[in-house]
Amino acid sequence: MDPVDNGTEELCSIARALDVLGDRWTLLVLREADLGEVTRFVDFRARLGIATDVLANRLGALVEAGVMEKRPYREKGARTRFSYHLTGPGEQLRLILGALQQWGDEHRAPAVGPTMARRSAERDRPLRVAFVDDADSVVPLADVRFTPTASFPS
Repeated sequence: MDPVDNGTEELCSIARALDVLGDRWTLLVLREADLGEVTRFVDFRARLGIATDVLANRLGALVEAGVMEKRPYREKGARTRFSYHLTGPGEQLRLILGALQQWGDEHRAPAVGPTMARRSAERDRPLRVAFVDDADSVVPLADVRFTPTASFPS
């Protein structure tokens, strides 16, 4: 658990998530991993145009946080290398990526329109990210409230 400057544990879940996910390159690495086509360092680098040291740093941090795992592979005549794959917690980040994409599609889409659609695999229906209550009903954003719990610092 990462302490904040005053030596106390960071209690805010958003701040703790941002410690792992809080930069552009990390989210773009996760996007590529989530698409399932990119697992190797060289392919992440080529697809994203990211500097080698930055990519190594981001992949290392994601592995350390348990979001991705390294798996060894070896091509004939070459040394052992590693591929990178989402873990269960990493796959759960699809929700965050979907929410960012949905917001970007609505507020920052390119003139040609969105480049990717969210659809269900089973029924090929369009999807949107939403808050859902414990009765599986979608809750309008205007009705969403974040309320302090007993753990909230007083």
